[in-house]
Amino acid sequence: MTPFRSRTLRWLAAVALLAGILVLTRSLWLTALGRFLVESQEPFSAEMVVVLAGDDTGHRILKGAELVRQGYAPKVLVSGPECCYGSHESDLAIPFAVQQGCSQEWFIPLPHSARSTLEEARLVLRELESRHVRRFLLVTSDFHTARAARVYRRLAPPGSFRVVAASSPDFSAGGWWHSREGRKQFLIEWIKTVAYWFGI
Repeated sequence: MTPFRSRTLRWLAAVALLAGILVLTRSLWLTALGRFLVESQEPFSAEMVVVLAGDDTGHRILKGAELVRQGYAPKVLVSGPECCYGSHESDLAIPFAVQQGCSQEWFIPLPHSARSTLEEARLVLRELESRHVRRFLLVTSDFHTARAARVYRRLAPPGSFRVVAASSPDFSAGGWWHSREGRKQFLIEWIKTVAYWFGI
């Protein structure tokens, strides 16, 4: 056997071994990658709940309403970018929450045209400042919490907010790879996370 062929076989054996290890331990490292996207904190007493846009299931706004019901804050600021058929997301989310038994008085719509979490954060924080809100609870889907927390820590005063996760019907850190929608959410959020790291 030539030295070149011997090296090639050793390289292939190492690749096969690595592939086998990755397959056997996939639940561990896939879970770790999922958990990296999630950062959720215990809520504290605040002046406002902020529900971020990007949810078409209603889980985010219902989580925000739950925090009001539990007495953590009196109002929910509902971020509402332009979404579909000439409507803002807040135009759809608030009536949905009211249909689920929430009080219309809890919600404050914030229509806007932001297209990223960073643009949205600048608008939200400007609105909170105009309302003299110093402490707020930031509600978003679990897979979006870590990135949202990084964005708001960059812009908001230290200690002014806590991130509270709303559950997603298709994503869980320990099993996102079992469903098509879970895999899509995981991949899209990781792409956005990496893009944020590189400032793009």
